[in-house]
Amino acid sequence: MSKVAKKPKVCKAAESVAQVVKHTQLQVAYHFPCPIYVIERPDFLDAVNTVSEEGLEVAKKAQPFNELYPVHMTQSYFGDPRMAGFTEFVGATAWNILNEQGYAMQDKAVQFTEMWTQEHHKHSAMDSHVHGFGSQIVGFYFFETPEDCSRVVFHDPRAAKVQIDLPEQDINMATPASKMINFTPKPGMMIFANSWLSHSFTRHAADLPIKFVHFNLTVIHQPQVCATPPAAEIV
Repeated sequence: MSKVAKKPKVCKAAESVAQVVKHTQLQVAYHFPCPIYVIERPDFLDAVNTVSEEGLEVAKKAQPFNELYPVHMTQSYFGDPRMAGFTEFVGATAWNILNEQGYAMQDKAVQFTEMWTQEHHKHSAMDSHVHGFGSQIVGFYFFETPEDCSRVVFHDPRAAKVQIDLPEQDINMATPASKMINFTPKPGMMIFANSWLSHSFTRHAADLPIKFVHFNLTVIHQPQVCATPPAAEIV
């Protein structure tokens, strides 16, 4: 006697999650977040522009324009005294971020490893990457952002989710299903993120270049107890 194969049971929710929460007290706990911090500080534009343009002029003399990689990058300049206000704000903010995330920062200080300007021309882009070598916080400060310029993109770092991902209902909406989040830069916008959060830049479509500062900070031991964020170390 042959056996009849059973039809697989297909389950579809009769109620939305919101309805279930309302009717049965389902609790939703969001853990392991990937925070991204955005602030507008146009007051730094003048100093950043001055130092950046000087550095770009030097870089352009040393680095001939490459049509395949149409980008110019300056040397690191976090020690420039004209950037003191900028570096102090970035350093204190980075310390505060790590402290408020729950890390034991009372006997630690942040220290810059790199701070440099990038100038990306038409068709330039940046592949997804993270910053290693001890970096804890990475960030950007945008000061020239023409229309149709590149967008900065942060990618989902959860490898297990990537492995079994499903299609999104609407890729234009930021949801727990999102694979990446992008931000449209504008002058004076500053962004901070943990260094383990992979980031990239979309292809630059504008005729004029996009210019921004990229900075990385690490953490060092500081013996004295700190109740408030110490100034960033400049070495």
